[in-house]
Amino acid sequence: MHSIKRFIPASFVVLWATGFIGARYAMAWAEPFTFLAIRFVLAAILFAGLTLLLGSRRASREQALHATVAGVLMHGVYLGGVFWAIHRGMPAGLSALIVGLQPLITAVLAGKFLGEAILPRHWAGLAVGLLGVVIVLWPKLGMIGGGVTAATLTASLVSVLGMAAGTIWQKRFASGGDLVSATMWQYVGGSVVTILGSLAFETRAMTVNGELIFAFAWLVLVLSVGAIFLLMVMIRDGEMSKVASLFYLVPAVTAVIAWALFGEQLNLLQIGGMAIATLGVGLATARPAKA
Repeated sequence: MHSIKRFIPASFVVLWATGFIGARYAMAWAEPFTFLAIRFVLAAILFAGLTLLLGSRRASREQALHATVAGVLMHGVYLGGVFWAIHRGMPAGLSALIVGLQPLITAVLAGKFLGEAILPRHWAGLAVGLLGVVIVLWPKLGMIGGGVTAATLTASLVSVLGMAAGTIWQKRFASGGDLVSATMWQYVGGSVVTILGSLAFETRAMTVNGELIFAFAWLVLVLSVGAIFLLMVMIRDGEMSKVASLFYLVPAVTAVIAWALFGEQLNLLQIGGMAIATLGVGLATARPAKA
């Protein structure tokens, strides 16, 4: 089992990176809150079925409440804010750069609320990782147009704070119960936020076609089940600052996937940024040498 767990971080990064590819297919055919609401409801139903199939231990009222709060922050606020800002014209590269602040914010919160010791080596790794993310995303920033407004900037920043706070909440209050049951309640929380957003801001119109169906299938099964479950395992078993640093690798892996699937630009500068981001994650997650 321990040997299998060694592959969890790399598997999570690759699966999480594919979420941006799935979103690229979906956003042309559905509004963001409506799409996310359907995705989260489907994921909640799927996990409810898994709890019955696997005979998972039912969450207590307190565990369900804490998992729901974590889901509101990690799924509803985070993804809802990112998708809404991009839908309103925020350049995807700038949005990804703002999201890149998440590991640093998580490390600060982990030190304050979880009592984790963040050593100078870890801070250096987080800073180097952020530099790598900036280099990878630099060619994608492009011209800053009218989509950068107070509203879209606020939504992007709130989404980053939501993800950081959600992972801390999950670690502190919701890591003791059954992971399958807890994840089901997370999606209940995410569904509430996005359903309210859909009702308040959108027409709920969508065009059902092959790309949209593929996006739903991929994002529900691969992201909402596979990647999120791996994230829950890492949050339960690891230090939050180290888990969060893995998000620095996501833009690099996404760039490689976009290059392979869509022929997007991938130059030597970006490849160098990937190496720097990997170095940063290595510094942030390295274990101290044994005496």
